[in-house]
Amino acid sequence: MGTKGTTYLGIDGGGTRCRARIEDENGTALGEANSGPATTRIGVDKAWPSIMEATEAAATQAGLSREDFAQMHAGIGLAGIGRRGAKAALSKIAHPFASVNFIGDGLAACLGAHSGADGAIVVAGTGSVGVGLVDGREIRLAGYGFPVSDEGSGADIGLQVVRLALRAADRRRELTPLLEEVLGAFDHDPYQAVAWSEQARATDYAAFAPIVMRHANQGDPVGRRIVERAADAIGDLLDLFLARGTYRLSLVGGLADAITPWLTPDLRTRLKRPDADATAGALLVARGRLDLPTLALPGRETDHEQAPKFRV
Repeated sequence: MGTKGTTYLGIDGGGTRCRARIEDENGTALGEANSGPATTRIGVDKAWPSIMEATEAAATQAGLSREDFAQMHAGIGLAGIGRRGAKAALSKIAHPFASVNFIGDGLAACLGAHSGADGAIVVAGTGSVGVGLVDGREIRLAGYGFPVSDEGSGADIGLQVVRLALRAADRRRELTPLLEEVLGAFDHDPYQAVAWSEQARATDYAAFAPIVMRHANQGDPVGRRIVERAADAIGDLLDLFLARGTYRLSLVGGLADAITPWLTPDLRTRLKRPDADATAGALLVARGRLDLPTLALPGRETDHEQAPKFRV
């Protein structure tokens, strides 16, 4: 394996999977690979091995060795980076790269969606969050984490349907085909569902979202109400960006295509296809498009806090 000189690594670390992409100085993709979840919610000690697993697989595809990492600049978009203690834990990692910049996965997705220009996204995936850039300044809405936040997300949809399935098991509501299927996943035993819930993570709940979407599209009344509620939550975030004068809007994440038809016609017409994905956004950071020092770990920004500025 020979060195390819300076290379750039983009990481999109989320609650369901971690994606890695390596490019050369000209922006040519050299290798790409996936691994398991990479979010601080499972602990930095578990997220970092997932990041390295995806990176090493992408490097193998690119014909790079571990020694080549010393010439690789990394931009890492990581879910849950604002959690208490996450920044301190990440700053202590002995990484093998020439430089590392950590940002939130939502900011990485926003950068990718609008090629680094001003705009906003709403992520509808395992979790949900709104992230915008105005004059190079980050604005974040919601996304405080499941189950206290992340309305309209796959995890939230799953939580709602499991709750309603338990009510149906008690005959406190009608047993629709959707609720029948969900109860079937627990052998129609409510206590099995309760035992599962004691260990279940956001990704486990989100696994029920495609089932809910399928039944909703087939006319199941419970499924429709759950999806309508989710679409309202996603729509509220989009409306908040519009109220701020942000008109470049994209909906991204694993549920984006499924939830779009449930939005209001006005919101659907305002959405633009993302230019690229969160990995591409992380690569912009790796290339130094943001004024972030090595190993910079931005905190949660609001309208009243200064966010990183783009270089001119």
